[in-house]
Amino acid sequence: MSQKFDVVVIGAGPGGYVAAIKAAQLGLTTACIEKYQDKEGKLALGGTCLNVGCIPSKALLDSSWKFYEAKNQFGVHGISVGDVKMDVAAMIGRKSQIVKGLTGGVASLFKANGVTSLQGHGKLLAGKKVELTKPDGTTEVIEADNIILASGSRPIDIPPAPVNQVTIVDSTGALEFQAVPERLCVIGAGVIGLELGSVWARLGAKVTVLEALEKFLPAADEAVAKEALKTFTKQGLDIKLGARVTGSEVKGDEVVVKYTDNAGEQNITFDRVIVAVGRRPVTTELLAADSGVDIDERGFIFVNDQCETSVPGVFAIGDVVRGLMLAHKASEEGIMVVERIKGHKTQMNYDLIPSVIYTHPEIAWVGKTEQTLKAEGVEVNVGSFPFAASGRAMAANDTGGFVKVIADAKTDRVLGVHVIGPGAAELVQQGAIGMEFGTSAEDIGMMVFSHPTLSEALHEAALAVNGGAIHIQNKKKR
Repeated sequence: MSQKFDVVVIGAGPGGYVAAIKAAQLGLTTACIEKYQDKEGKLALGGTCLNVGCIPSKALLDSSWKFYEAKNQFGVHGISVGDVKMDVAAMIGRKSQIVKGLTGGVASLFKANGVTSLQGHGKLLAGKKVELTKPDGTTEVIEADNIILASGSRPIDIPPAPVNQVTIVDSTGALEFQAVPERLCVIGAGVIGLELGSVWARLGAKVTVLEALEKFLPAADEAVAKEALKTFTKQGLDIKLGARVTGSEVKGDEVVVKYTDNAGEQNITFDRVIVAVGRRPVTTELLAADSGVDIDERGFIFVNDQCETSVPGVFAIGDVVRGLMLAHKASEEGIMVVERIKGHKTQMNYDLIPSVIYTHPEIAWVGKTEQTLKAEGVEVNVGSFPFAASGRAMAANDTGGFVKVIADAKTDRVLGVHVIGPGAAELVQQGAIGMEFGTSAEDIGMMVFSHPTLSEALHEAALAVNGGAIHIQNKKKR
């Protein structure tokens, strides 16, 4: 007799585990299948994000920033610390402990909410059945009224730089360096590349970033991207745009990377190479040939705005479907799907998903960029406020960057909030809350913001949209 559930979720990442917990909370019998194991061979829930993505990279970013501050910036505060050293093994160890605590926390939440955790590989069969292949190789078929596919993504491999996880690593390998590489190459100037490059640059690596695109951070607002490029270059990241990697050769402990740019063919020798050119959906071995679920040529599962696949009762969420590959997007899709299974009419607002790059300064945005709005023919008013004019930022010795608010010129409705600087992610979230309720720039300008806070920069930028900023000179209307 096979097991039967109201909901079976394949994948226990931020999309899958959240969907499973929500389903159980709504009274649905729920199972969640996950095959990922930690270094000790034990089941590790949380997916890429908790194990080898968002969380461990933030741990290293915070540790490396504290080291950088102690070494280079404590003197400003009158703090003398002498010779500062970084114990890389201890930093990596701390990161691993945080990961262990959080993955264990998900297991506890499953238990507390009555989610059945199943270890192994899940494959969707026809007729709303799932084949579970257990770690010992035995199989079992599980039936479900509803199935949620949340198998996530994995790093993209590129033929010119095959990953060996020793000298050439992917984002997972870059979280495990036991020493600071002297010369580090990062292939890809996206979110992952910039974050990992920052970590090792702060600790003393000479970092070169090779980006095939001619434009830096094309998804960000142009003003923000320009400021970011200037700041990262100042921090020591050698960012080469229009640099297409054509090959690599491992020579003992070194790697010679070949690339072409405007000046022709180049090659540089490095101690380590991180390949961070993006991620691709994990849909191989996920679907039986007769499952009925359609995927596109890049491996993404076709879904509608409610994450329904071509098979009734089968849903797909997170990195395996269209849209931004972000943990918070996956989680909210999981919630939406489960609530719709229960009969609610829940919809997700895909226009207001915040994006964050956890470098220092932090970069974050929500809504549309100025260049997108101009291309769409929308007339806008723009207000900016620099952190250099923020008392709170001055007190913290963190005055780089600015807040930018974009509003519709006719209605004053806020269409985008873009921040580079301290607390960018938190400030953008404030903007997102307002935008969800259709805020105007005037609305934000009329609110009382506590003083002194970084949030006042958002307040002032909103005031600046209509020429009413107090703590900077307003631009004269043409």
